[in-house]
Amino acid sequence: MRRLLRVLKFVAIAILILAIVSFLVMRLWNWLTPALFGWHVITFWQAAGILVLSKILFGGFRGRRGPHMHWRRRIMQRWTEMTPEEREKFRQSMHGRCGRSGAPSTVPNVNA
Repeated sequence: MRRLLRVLKFVAIAILILAIVSFLVMRLWNWLTPALFGWHVITFWQAAGILVLSKILFGGFRGRRGPHMHWRRRIMQRWTEMTPEEREKFRQSMHGRCGRSGAPSTVPNVNA
């Protein structure tokens, strides 16, 4: 029962947020685009459609960052804790795996 109430609460809040943002998009569109570009005025439902379309096309409205950000932060922390000798050894090992022969190292210098 509690789970159902939580889901209903989430759905209600999502609908409320969508309604508010759609209203804001409609007002901004109707305020700016007819005066600037001579475009037509849109309705509330057209503004909601623009939001959904932008979500589909551009993947907006994202929340937290993915796990790749944690991985990157951890690698950068390890890099800062390495001695210059360890960094050079790491560069050489990565050069053999990823780099072309004779290519300069592309590992960033975080101490600069």
